[in-house]
Amino acid sequence: MSSMKDREETFERKFVRDEELKFKAVSRRNKLLGLWAAEKLGKAGAQADEYAREVIRADFEEAGDEDVFRKVRKDFDTASVSVSDDEIRQKMIELLNQAIDQVNS
Repeated sequence: MSSMKDREETFERKFVRDEELKFKAVSRRNKLLGLWAAEKLGKAGAQADEYAREVIRADFEEAGDEDVFRKVRKDFDTASVSVSDDEIRQKMIELLNQAIDQVNS
């Protein structure tokens, strides 16, 4: 009975750790995406950092990545920045892979 309980606790700890790493990677991706978008929007320095924080906060509106995508898309549209939906989505994938590497390092 004890070994079954130990095994269950091990799986639970692994699940919690995996979820923490996933959260960190997605947050890091959002920051990197925010900095990329800020550059496209002509922001630099403190303005770019603040914009990256706005992108991170946008991710808390709903589950998934659509809230982040919509924020960046809307900001690009408002500023007349010509970037396609596909390019934004591709950049999100690319930066998530980069963020995962950074978090796992």
